[in-house]
Amino acid sequence: MTHPITFDKKNITPTDTTPKTISGSQAVLEAMIAENVDTIFGYPGGAIMPIYDALYDYNDRLKHVLVRHEQGATHAAQGYARVSGKTGVVFATSGPGATNLITGLADAMIDSTPMVCITGQVFAHLLGTDAFQETDVINITTPVTKWNYQVTDANEIPSVLAKAFYIANSGRPGPVLIDITKNAQVQQFNYTGYQSCTHIRSYRPKPIIRKEYIQEAADLINAAERPFVIFGQGVILGKAEQEFKDFIEKGGLPAAWTILGLSALATDHELNVGMLGMHGNYGPNVLTNQCDVLIAVGMRFDDRVTGRLDKYAKQAKVVHLDIDPAEIDKNVKTTVAVWGDCKETLPLLTAALQEKQHSAWLNLFKEHQQEEEEIVIHNELHPTTEELSMGEVINVLNELTYGDAIIVTDVGQHQMVTCRYAKFKQSKSNVTSGGLGTMGFALPAAIGAKFGAPNRTVISVIGDGGFQMTIQELGTIMQTKLNVKILILNNRFLGMVRQWQELFNEKRYSFVDIESPDFVMVAKGYGISGKSIEQRSELRDALAEMLNHDGPYLLEVFTGKENNVFPMVPQGCSVSEIRLK
Repeated sequence: MTHPITFDKKNITPTDTTPKTISGSQAVLEAMIAENVDTIFGYPGGAIMPIYDALYDYNDRLKHVLVRHEQGATHAAQGYARVSGKTGVVFATSGPGATNLITGLADAMIDSTPMVCITGQVFAHLLGTDAFQETDVINITTPVTKWNYQVTDANEIPSVLAKAFYIANSGRPGPVLIDITKNAQVQQFNYTGYQSCTHIRSYRPKPIIRKEYIQEAADLINAAERPFVIFGQGVILGKAEQEFKDFIEKGGLPAAWTILGLSALATDHELNVGMLGMHGNYGPNVLTNQCDVLIAVGMRFDDRVTGRLDKYAKQAKVVHLDIDPAEIDKNVKTTVAVWGDCKETLPLLTAALQEKQHSAWLNLFKEHQQEEEEIVIHNELHPTTEELSMGEVINVLNELTYGDAIIVTDVGQHQMVTCRYAKFKQSKSNVTSGGLGTMGFALPAAIGAKFGAPNRTVISVIGDGGFQMTIQELGTIMQTKLNVKILILNNRFLGMVRQWQELFNEKRYSFVDIESPDFVMVAKGYGISGKSIEQRSELRDALAEMLNHDGPYLLEVFTGKENNVFPMVPQGCSVSEIRLK
């Protein structure tokens, strides 16, 4: 999206229009209240100090969570947004405060997470002078935001923030950054109320649904003998879980998920055939290249899902449902494109479907699943070695949580194992860094998830490497007394990189052997209870103690040092070349 977007004042919803004089900082906070924001993640500093001073008087209406690093604020806002369905909000100062947001912005951009970041900036007359803590945050963040804008006059604040929230949470969601100079924060102006935005000229968040394409797609699916549905986070973002379930059930369509689509459909649903991609299940990968119609719903054909594009589903006709026209034909050539919000397009497509049962085709998935069970899954969930496996830890966790917990994963082997084996009954239960693959994501994202869903159990599953990237956020948990459960699967390696070095670099382990502190003692320093185990006989009781503990808890489980995650599609290979061992 380009920056020069005009604001159509005919399409606004006014709030209180009684004129009064307030500061720009107060206008920022009034916007937050009008947008039903209840939680802000942030870190104060000189250039945003006027907003924080105003926040002092809004403590009864706005909850502010003091993180320990601005990157932590962005990941917390992501976790909050992903489980609540609302827009995450971040406050940060200029210079290093603003640049520390970049990783989280990039993560939110590629994973389509709605977020509004407010950064302070130096006085307008100092812009371009290399003033203390001045950084050109607009040009720096342009590639990793859906929209950004710099405010130098307080009169702009209400309308700009209205646009920011509308853009962040409409269409394909994403992060927005608003940079506000210090003079605009302190400036007094005549405030006539907040007007929420419902339309921006030249911005079309939802493409027009073309019903002729709906019928063309239905005709392809109705005629298919081996139809296969692959679904992503678009189902969750569109709040279309029920519509999706109705769609696959009417057509008798086997369906597999990307890691961001996980939990949109209950993992035990009879048509849920598993996980796609590099470490996905055997059947969904192999049979992608045997289906005759491939139906993609709210996913973008990421390279980790497709493997070699020149060998991906070449035999199939492709139906692609997506809200973002830019994703159509970007990676995989589409036979029929169904543009639009899947909340709206799926019921139309379902109405045009014939009721069918593709029993023989579905049995092929089950046969491949059985093969994977015998070669991989049984040994991972029920190992006979002395060392604990990551899979058996997740398996016992499933038995204790009954699929009702929110599980937040970091990035690495533990992420792939957890996504493969975690069980979920309800949507918005899986939170992970998908497209960017950000180590350090899980701990702050779990904090945000707990604020977004305070009545649900939130478990952060982290590797020993990723945990140390944002370990300082234990301080945020300490100060908020947040009941977050931290499960560290410690294999004393940067495990995913080590696996690649073992398989493709002749075990030339180059700087992946990582030493870690006593995590339990570190947690104790933050007032957080914990335990470390390495024996199978201790596992179930230790997990139960973690879950039943009143308050935050850290459990470190030592797992096998050189265990690998299989199946695996080697880089540069077709999905049908997936290896079981």
